[in-house]
Amino acid sequence: MKTKSKLPDFEQSLTELEALVAKLEQGDVPLEEALKTFERGVALTRQCQTALRTAQQKVEVLLARNGEETIESLVDEDETDDEDDDDADER
Repeated sequence: MKTKSKLPDFEQSLTELEALVAKLEQGDVPLEEALKTFERGVALTRQCQTALRTAQQKVEVLLARNGEETIESLVDEDETDDEDDDDADER
């Protein structure tokens, strides 16, 4: 469930960041407000980068685990099962 709650946070942060960028690009924001908006944008950027890094690490771990386990377990199980079946047939 934690993963599901983090996805909307990322999406919300990204949406807010896009809105802040659009606001700053208009150029009619007073300096003080522009600085606060920029600070908020930097914080949102860092949150998004952290979320993306975490997701990338999880994907890399899952791919590494699945690749190794799938290849090793299928080969080991098939060979073991075939050998056991052959022994049972010979009896």
